[in-house]
Amino acid sequence: MNTQRWMSSQFFSFFMTWGIFLPYWTGWMIHTKGITVSQASLIMSLGLVARGLSTLIVFPYFSEKFSSKTLLHVMAIGTIISLLTYIPAISFIGLLLATLLLHFFYPALMPALDSVAGTLVQHKQLGDYGKSRSFGSIGFVVAGIILTLFTGAWGDEVILWAMLLGALIFLFLGFMNSPVILSEKPKMDPNKKLGMMSLFRVKHFGLVLVIVILLQAAHASYYNYGYIFLQEIHAPKYLIGLILNIAVLAEIIFFSIVDKRFQQFSVGSLLALAALGSTVRWLLVFSFPTVIVFSMAQTLHACSFAMGHYAFMKYLVRNIAPAQIPKAQGMYSALALSWSTAIFTFFGGYLYEIEPSYAFLGMIVCTIPSMLLALFYRKVELRQEGLISI
Repeated sequence: MNTQRWMSSQFFSFFMTWGIFLPYWTGWMIHTKGITVSQASLIMSLGLVARGLSTLIVFPYFSEKFSSKTLLHVMAIGTIISLLTYIPAISFIGLLLATLLLHFFYPALMPALDSVAGTLVQHKQLGDYGKSRSFGSIGFVVAGIILTLFTGAWGDEVILWAMLLGALIFLFLGFMNSPVILSEKPKMDPNKKLGMMSLFRVKHFGLVLVIVILLQAAHASYYNYGYIFLQEIHAPKYLIGLILNIAVLAEIIFFSIVDKRFQQFSVGSLLALAALGSTVRWLLVFSFPTVIVFSMAQTLHACSFAMGHYAFMKYLVRNIAPAQIPKAQGMYSALALSWSTAIFTFFGGYLYEIEPSYAFLGMIVCTIPSMLLALFYRKVELRQEGLISI
């Protein structure tokens, strides 16, 4: 198995489990464990806090001590053990403890995989990050389709077993001819302290991080209220899943072509386009609250999420030393993908209670500042490089 295929299989198998966990896990606890919606929401919120701590502190710390291959295997095994603890858990406390344990291991696999991909790109062993990452998006869609069939036949109880099976497949594929470089322990210079804050000494890291935090935070209303908003605007129930997957399909197409079609675009240009696409997306949903316009706006997920994510990866590969990539990924996962989304979920929920479409309009408080900052960063890039580029 060559490196490109190995990386693609890792993304595919992980995001298959993510395609089960993200949409279905809260409902699984409610329907099979008999807890209330408010209890499940509290459990998942606390899990989100634990996820941020794990990816921000624990994952970067252990990435300095162990090889990438060892970390992936340990986190996958920890995920499997965590899932098994759900079987005997029947009380609120039991489910909370199982969830906290799961969030200690499982979500850290996401920055771990991107760190691995970044390292392989830097060492010229992975030629097309976008192509491999597109397999992750494909896995997400495939999981949703398959699970819909299985839950229809056997009920929500199958969700846990599907997660376990997916985690086992991920672990098995990880052992198959993984790149040799991933078995090497990180080489740390004892005379140099490479703490988390040292990242901010890298030119413009803080600025780029703020831009991607704002870009990802702008998805809070969509992730949490998109499903019920579609019901609000009277979307047929049998079409809601398809409409939501338009965003993932757009993401797949973008990742499959980005390394060839957007190779000449600077990081600043990509971030500015991502912010522009995100702003247009939420303005469309607010201005025209119809099923057709919402569906069309879903294609802009390729800009609002995928392009912003790719731009950050491109920045890391060009500017961050391999030993520091896990720290940068941990910070990105915690601040951009976890905590900022949690904060703006409350903001979006407040607006949703006033008027559902306001929840989406409110997200431009993130996208417009991110676009202005991205345009500023683009000017800095051009001035430093002395180039006039896209």
